[in-house]
Amino acid sequence: MASLLDKKLINELERKIKINFKDKLLLQRALTHKSFSNENTDLALRDNERLEFLGDSVLSIIISSYIFDNFPDYPEGELAKMRSVIVSEPSLAAVARNINLGKYILLGKGEDLSGGRNRNSILADTIEALIGAIYLDKGIIIAGNFIIKHFKDKIEKVEKGEYIQDYKTILQEYIQKDSIAGPVYHVVREDGPDHHKLFTVQVRHREQLLGIGKGYSKKEAEQNAAKEALEGFKKISKDFKKSRIKKLRRV
Repeated sequence: MASLLDKKLINELERKIKINFKDKLLLQRALTHKSFSNENTDLALRDNERLEFLGDSVLSIIISSYIFDNFPDYPEGELAKMRSVIVSEPSLAAVARNINLGKYILLGKGEDLSGGRNRNSILADTIEALIGAIYLDKGIIIAGNFIIKHFKDKIEKVEKGEYIQDYKTILQEYIQKDSIAGPVYHVVREDGPDHHKLFTVQVRHREQLLGIGKGYSKKEAEQNAAKEALEGFKKISKDFKKSRIKKLRRV
């Protein structure tokens, strides 16, 4: 099968990531979104979903090993939370944007026109597929070096509490301080075509609506719903404090 990516683009990406692939078609496969293979069935292309699966596992073991070695005083629960934020969709998408990965993805026309090159879900999946391809082409050491190089600043920011928050985890912990039951998420609406579907999600606790979020993946919509719920709790807390101050001033 001939390469569908321009040779200049392949060379440009390899220079960016400082990895020269022996198997250029493996790199192409890592960059092939299912929308492209679905629109070009005559080419019998394999999309990057299997590589994404592999890359997710490689990423998890490398990050787990790194934080295990470098944060010896952290208990298991803290390490798990730290890892979940580092390998979250927004974090993966940020890494992909840092190397302008969207420029190199083979996308279907509809997905491309609807902004797929900058969509968190597609960028996150593609960086995982790229990691899977690096692992197959170069082995675990090169793949590990790539991961640590591109995720180290994320690890440091998570340690300092300065990076992306996993709003779903924070909301669950907040609610379960006072309740056995956790928050429940429901998709209440889906808009748009299959290749660019916008999900609307509600988060509830014991049937009480806490927040509504939208996103181009269910995960993104759920995170946004949890974020709105937490912002609501913060507002209630601030309003309560203000009312207490006013009452004290009257006394």
